[in-house]
Amino acid sequence: MEIFARARRFMAQTGNPTQWKPDYPGRALIEQQIARGVCHVCTEQGRVEGTFCLIFGPDPTYAVIEEGAWLDDAPYATIHRLASAGRVHGIAETCIRWCAGQSHTLRADTHADNQVMQHLLEKNGFIRCGIIHVADGSPRLAYWRGEPSP
Repeated sequence: MEIFARARRFMAQTGNPTQWKPDYPGRALIEQQIARGVCHVCTEQGRVEGTFCLIFGPDPTYAVIEEGAWLDDAPYATIHRLASAGRVHGIAETCIRWCAGQSHTLRADTHADNQVMQHLLEKNGFIRCGIIHVADGSPRLAYWRGEPSP
């Protein structure tokens, strides 16, 4: 939870103060995702330096995409809630590389104000495909990584 609090502060400091509300993600959600085996951590020298969720299967928020299209309909996994403790450089790249080893096709989304995450996704092979809307109706930039279908 400390890493998520740090991520919220970092997002606010870098021009993205509204993507994650003060209580997001909540402890109950994270505990549920740990129990489901989809919440992971990245460690260095025995210390947790980052966290993320990798969820396999269709994500309901990705069913409708506007101002673009997914590059394929292949089975995919979605990266959610990628956050760093801020002590080690390259945590996002390490997490994305691990995710790519688990699923050939990945999807992710981020807020239009989250320039840092947009840069990290694009730097790590993701292509912006359009706009999706999360459960509360707010828009997110939708990203895809994989091999396009012929």
